Amino acid sequence: MPGSPLAPLLLLLLLLGPPAPPARAAPPQPGRPRGTGVGTASGTPKVSGVTPTRGTATGAPKASGVTPTRGTPKASGVTPTKGTARGPPKASGVTPTKGTATGAPKASGVTPTRGTARGPPKGSETPPWKGTTAGPPKGSGAPPPKGTTAAPSRSSTTTGPPKGSTAPPARHSATPASPGEPAGTAPAPTVSKVAVRRRKVLRKKVVKKKVLRKKPEAPAAPAVPAVSPACPPLGLESLRVLDEQLRASSHKRHGLGAHRGRLNIQSGLYDGDFFDGGWCAGREDTEQWLEVDARRLTRFTGVVTQGLNSIWTYDWVTAYKVQVSNDSHTWLPSRNGTEEAVFPANKDPETPVLNLLPSPLVGRFLRINPQSWFPNGTVCLRAEVLGCPVPDPSDAHAWHPPAPPESQLDFRHHNYKEMRKLMKRVSEECPDITRVYSIGQSSRGLRLYVMEISDNPGQHEVGEPEFRYVAGMHGNEVLGRELLLNLMEFLCREFRRGDARVVQLVTGTRIHLLPSMNPDGYETAYRLGSELAGWAMGRWTYEGIDLNHNFADLNTALWDAEDNDLVPHKFPNHYIPIPEYYTFANATVAPETRAVIAWMQRYPFVLSANLHGGELVVTYPFDMSRTYWKAQELTPTPDDGVFRWLATVYATANPAMASAERRRCHYDDFTRYGNIINGANWHTVAGSMNDFSYLHTNCFEITVELSCDKFPHASELPAEWENNRESLLLFMEQVHRGIKGVVRDSDTEQGIPNAIISVDGINHDVRTASDGDYWRLLNPGEYEVTARAEGYEAATQPCRVYFENVPTPCSFRLERARGRHRPGRTRPGPDPALRLQRLRLRRLRAHGRGQ
Repeated sequence: MPGSPLAPLLLLLLLLGPPAPPARAAPPQPGRPRGTGVGTASGTPKVSGVTPTRGTATGAPKASGVTPTRGTPKASGVTPTKGTARGPPKASGVTPTKGTATGAPKASGVTPTRGTARGPPKGSETPPWKGTTAGPPKGSGAPPPKGTTAAPSRSSTTTGPPKGSTAPPARHSATPASPGEPAGTAPAPTVSKVAVRRRKVLRKKVVKKKVLRKKPEAPAAPAVPAVSPACPPLGLESLRVLDEQLRASSHKRHGLGAHRGRLNIQSGLYDGDFFDGGWCAGREDTEQWLEVDARRLTRFTGVVTQGLNSIWTYDWVTAYKVQVSNDSHTWLPSRNGTEEAVFPANKDPETPVLNLLPSPLVGRFLRINPQSWFPNGTVCLRAEVLGCPVPDPSDAHAWHPPAPPESQLDFRHHNYKEMRKLMKRVSEECPDITRVYSIGQSSRGLRLYVMEISDNPGQHEVGEPEFRYVAGMHGNEVLGRELLLNLMEFLCREFRRGDARVVQLVTGTRIHLLPSMNPDGYETAYRLGSELAGWAMGRWTYEGIDLNHNFADLNTALWDAEDNDLVPHKFPNHYIPIPEYYTFANATVAPETRAVIAWMQRYPFVLSANLHGGELVVTYPFDMSRTYWKAQELTPTPDDGVFRWLATVYATANPAMASAERRRCHYDDFTRYGNIINGANWHTVAGSMNDFSYLHTNCFEITVELSCDKFPHASELPAEWENNRESLLLFMEQVHRGIKGVVRDSDTEQGIPNAIISVDGINHDVRTASDGDYWRLLNPGEYEVTARAEGYEAATQPCRVYFENVPTPCSFRLERARGRHRPGRTRPGPDPALRLQRLRLRRLRAHGRGQ
């Protein structure tokens, strides 16, 4: 009624609306004490680390995703009346808008802004809003994240706004009034565009945090060790381990004793040979063993095994154990954890199998104890042991051994790319005396590079002989390759230092070094490594061709002509043409072979050596036995004396070959022959490069077997260089042994190319080069030498060869043949052999380009 004092109060009550219903008590929850009131500060979750807002109710149910506002019943399911603050439904995952009252998460460590809802409870996927100030959980002791500010705990129930916030604190209200709404009205929670946008950004931040958590785990990957033996072989294969250092529990016979249990050792041709292809136990049980005495404390790291080498039986071990000892009485087994390790061995006789020990074992003796073997065979194996020497505590000098002399040579195995880099480096160090050129390509397109070393590289000088070394014909016989690379470095650096011997050699000789004739095969062996390449892997080219059998067989044609008395009048004893079948398009001629043949035609080589591996011997032609059905037969050349001298020069200057105490590599004892042998008398080889070089060109060539080990470990290369350095130099100097001269036209004084030089008593001639100069290797003595050329009268004169390693000048001036025959003079007819040789070579090159 008007004027009544109650009218304003009634109007205010109508505007405010009806009062909220009383809050219903929530059911008790596990872990929460009964009697905890809702809507008071005591309802805050245990160890939440969050101070509730003054006047607001906390204690939302765990994982509900909703914190009821002031006066809202906890998990009651009753819809509040108008005017109450409502949160999102339980576990809805919806982020309330700013100003909506929500509960604090359990141990969240996030301090919400004053008057706003605290972060979502445990289990919610909604992260806190950007701009909130996070702090560590109460009692956790964890520092706040870098770049955030921890909210200090206060005794009051009201938290202050974040730094820089302009929002005023709301008192006694869960939600501040929004513009355009009546005071005291709490709007329903909605998901604003700002919240959605912020939530998307925050999800990206969470993903980044997951990535950052994984980064510290990355350094753990390198902890896995690479599977590569760190220690070198003891030297069973290379004979550094002597026979008396090998023992066995038993053996079948002497030819299968412990001294034969060496990796890659080869057997004889006959069953029951006195020197067979491995160690074989006398009994078939698991108590048999092969023992290696390292003769000093050694850290053993691995074992490589093979089966028995034999063409008659198949025997290999399939599993074995390893033990070590310091006194050969007490043995410690190799263990894989708590169990004794059993290593898988071979599946065939020839493929090497490497087993690294789970952990290195230190001792002096090592035993290989076979546990199983090929069912149809017996206990037989060949082995190599990997180990590093350990300093002896009783020897003070062993702890500080003298430093080895520094060498400027690169002692390691070089693959194709590294070989090219080394040759380029040497050429850049000595550009005045070196030249690198290619003579062709392999089956897979790798170039056959040659290093020329001369005082005038790239130019043939009249009167200067040309020499070549060839290595790597068999790709797995790698020592020759490394020796030639070291020889390049040595000649370059010693020439720069002014070493008199090297300077004389370089200025008086044109040297060509081909380190890898079969680069494809080498790359195959190189990938397997020193101990795992085996005896034959990489021997052949990529096309499966053995280059030492791939040259044209000129021996058969020569010997047939000699049997019919056609030599030398109707069939030449030198410069024998290539057979016609060899020039056919379907002939099996490797591109590497074609390249070397063309190389022989381009340069007038006088002397050469072909470097191989797998034995310690020097062989000389002929390599093919004259009786075709004989595997071994002494088959000398007309220059047998010269070849024997050349082979002896290399063998006697090599300490490993010349040692009287050395044992045989496999089954042949070459020491009784002076470590040299006629090739055919060792084993016949048809189509060898030595025979082809001798019969098709002027070049005398021998084969040097450099080491028992075809692929020696890199640690053995310095010793091998010392064994062969003097031999390599001394053999090159033999190119100046004999006679040399120039055959000239008596009228023009021009050199006559392809003039024939014959030595009385030797049924093998040589020819002059394009400038008319020639070199004829001869032993000391007196000789009658004849020079003849097509269209010229022949001339003969005596020439004497002295013992000094200096060639004897023996030049000729030939007069042109007249129309009338002069008494006492021989007028040569046309030279059909030379024309035929040129024709066949053109056909061979043409088919080579077509492939």
